[in-house]
Amino acid sequence: MTQMGIKSTVRPKRYQSYKGTIGNAASNLLERKFVAKEPNQKWVTDVAEFNVQGEKVYLSPILDLYNQEIISYEISDRPQISMVMQMLQSAFKQLKPTDKALLHSDQGWQYQMGFYQQALKEQGITQSMSRKGNCLDNAVGVSSLGLVFF
Repeated sequence: MTQMGIKSTVRPKRYQSYKGTIGNAASNLLERKFVAKEPNQKWVTDVAEFNVQGEKVYLSPILDLYNQEIISYEISDRPQISMVMQMLQSAFKQLKPTDKALLHSDQGWQYQMGFYQQALKEQGITQSMSRKGNCLDNAVGVSSLGLVFF
């Protein structure tokens, strides 16, 4: 194809975490206010798919909007709830008893799961979700390389 100058118009399918309503979707409490005045006040998370040497790799981080620090992350070869829960458990260790964090995500299936929501509730974390199909609700920032995060 290269020698003949032919290119495929079929693009690889990208990872989509939204699988419809499988649980409860939280309200959008973050409302695109992507600045926090103190640590552990506003967190954002998502699952991203990367291609590394021809293999799919999934990254699940939590970013603190106070200083854009990744406070917790997990990497896996499949987008499983165990990856997200391990990332969450690691993030809980960053919290002080007085912290009242808000954790914002999209409406991906992982974040609608009852035990995910229960884990947040037990830690005193308020859940926030973007509106369905509105990627701008998660548009935290753009890196110097031009990559959009969350």
